[in-house]
Amino acid sequence: MNWFEAIILGLLQGLTEFLPVSSSGHLELGKVILGIDAEHSLMFTIVVHGATVLSTIVVFYKDIWQLIKGLFAFRWNEETQYVFKVFVSLIPVAIVGVFFKDEVESLFTGNLVFVGSMLLVTAALLTFTYLKKSNLRKINFIDSFIIGIAQALAVIPGISRSGSTIATGLMLGNKKETIAKFSFLMVLIPIIGANMKDLLGGEMTQNEGVGPLALLIGFITAFVSGLFACKWMINIVKKGKLIYFAIYCVIIGITAIAFGTI
Repeated sequence: MNWFEAIILGLLQGLTEFLPVSSSGHLELGKVILGIDAEHSLMFTIVVHGATVLSTIVVFYKDIWQLIKGLFAFRWNEETQYVFKVFVSLIPVAIVGVFFKDEVESLFTGNLVFVGSMLLVTAALLTFTYLKKSNLRKINFIDSFIIGIAQALAVIPGISRSGSTIATGLMLGNKKETIAKFSFLMVLIPIIGANMKDLLGGEMTQNEGVGPLALLIGFITAFVSGLFACKWMINIVKKGKLIYFAIYCVIIGITAIAFGTI
């Protein structure tokens, strides 16, 4: 992987991590188009995901700091309840990560037909949000778990994590601004945990075909573009414009399936 390819893939990750179009699916499509071996570039995927986590922390640093202060007040206050809801949402993805890690990794092989099909599933989820009217319901613990199931399913390339979690929250009747923030904050711990696990497990040394410069460039590009996309996505959810991304996912999904069958 050269520096130009790292920029392209970093941009793809940074923009699509927050936009409801599946960052993992676009990364797989990008690797296929650029002729990059998907199986030997897993570390690059992990690094650019870490960059978008940092973007999320920067955008929501005030909210995160408020939650930390509330949590260490050692009271069952609003902040403590919010943190516990986040942990409840992590249960499904933790189960997938512990018991189905190898099965998930086997999906990242650049299969265009599979990725395209999952993008169509993402389009369907986003379309449902257009038909379902949002209300002012607050996220409760049951909602958190259901949204967590959506996040667990989004480990599949082509299923948008932000799209599936936000769509699920909206279909449950949660407030638009509330579910957008919850969707972005709930992903912090899983990605940080996965990165730390791979780092401590020696995965950083098993990075065939991707040099340190490409990793650095990809990280910076994903971080900067992620800052822009995160703020943009919050405004998009508030305005209820997700249907346009459903149309986009249909177009890209059908195109991927078409090229995959040639």
